[in-house]
Amino acid sequence: MEKQKNAVGRRKEAVIRVFMSKGEGSITVNGRDYKEYFPLVYLQNQVEAPLKTADVVGKYNVVVNAQGGGLKGQAEATKLAVSRALIEINPDFRPALKAAGYLKRDPRGVERKKFGHKKARRSYQFSKR
Repeated sequence: MEKQKNAVGRRKEAVIRVFMSKGEGSITVNGRDYKEYFPLVYLQNQVEAPLKTADVVGKYNVVVNAQGGGLKGQAEATKLAVSRALIEINPDFRPALKAAGYLKRDPRGVERKKFGHKKARRSYQFSKR
């Protein structure tokens, strides 16, 4: 039996660890089905996108450990992690996944708070008198 492949994906504060192995195509996130964990359809599509691009839907079981961040960050980090795991399984998937933009780590994060301000850019309310 082929050994499982691991990969890590990150986005904002979310850190995702993916474990892929040959199977019937189940995707579980933190012990729950991904459709239950990600209730919004566009987040489910984010998770499925690399599998559809590589045309391997239903051929691999995907186990996802999600930590930190929100649902959107976790879904996008899962997309990156699944793409990386697919390349470990078969390097021939790389051109299609790269063309679709699934191998880019999105570097955007939260801007730091500045002193004299309420948040990163929001100032305190000005009172004339």
